[in-house]
Amino acid sequence: MSDINWHEFWTPITLSLQVSLLSSLIVIVLGVGIAWWMSQRSFKGKTILETIFMLPLVLPPTVVGFILLVMLGRKSWFGPFIEWLFSAPIIFSWWAAVIASIVVAFPLVYQTMKVGFSSVDRNLEDAARSTGANEWQVFKYITLPLTFRSLVTAYILGFARSLGEFGATLMIAGNIPGKTQTIPTAIYVAVDAGNMKIAWAWTCSIIIISFIMLLLTRQRN
Repeated sequence: MSDINWHEFWTPITLSLQVSLLSSLIVIVLGVGIAWWMSQRSFKGKTILETIFMLPLVLPPTVVGFILLVMLGRKSWFGPFIEWLFSAPIIFSWWAAVIASIVVAFPLVYQTMKVGFSSVDRNLEDAARSTGANEWQVFKYITLPLTFRSLVTAYILGFARSLGEFGATLMIAGNIPGKTQTIPTAIYVAVDAGNMKIAWAWTCSIIIISFIMLLLTRQRN
């Protein structure tokens, strides 16, 4: 380990933690909001929409990355708008890694919160409504506290999934050292270059972080 460049070692870890933290915060808001909205409604095509939500969970990450690359590229209708908004293209940037992490982590967060919301006693929510509480108050004071365990679990799973994201990130964020290189992409490059010591160091670091996150999830259950 003495010949490891420690600056080179810590940079992907720091970047991965930053990407995972931001993406998990965004995805927990999206996952909770959409899961709650979906749990309150029944409409034609709901099953199809939920199946679309879950697709990133079963699709190869490279397929997800390719779709995002097409959607966010300069030849799409959305890509030029993003480039105009931020005065720079989003592809092969730090934000691209965040977007990839959000997309792949969303199914886990959504499904966890869907189960959590389905376990809430509807009689308690109806009782709150009968006393004059609006939907936001019912959600804030009744539904959300009753699903707190699911909320914590969903966040931790979203964070851990973001931390381990590789394929989609590589497709739209690339592997730029110090800019978009996360732990998984750094491990890939290190192994390809035959630098096994630093590859093992990064592997151990992501295993330790992931183990701690999953341990916290199990302690909550």
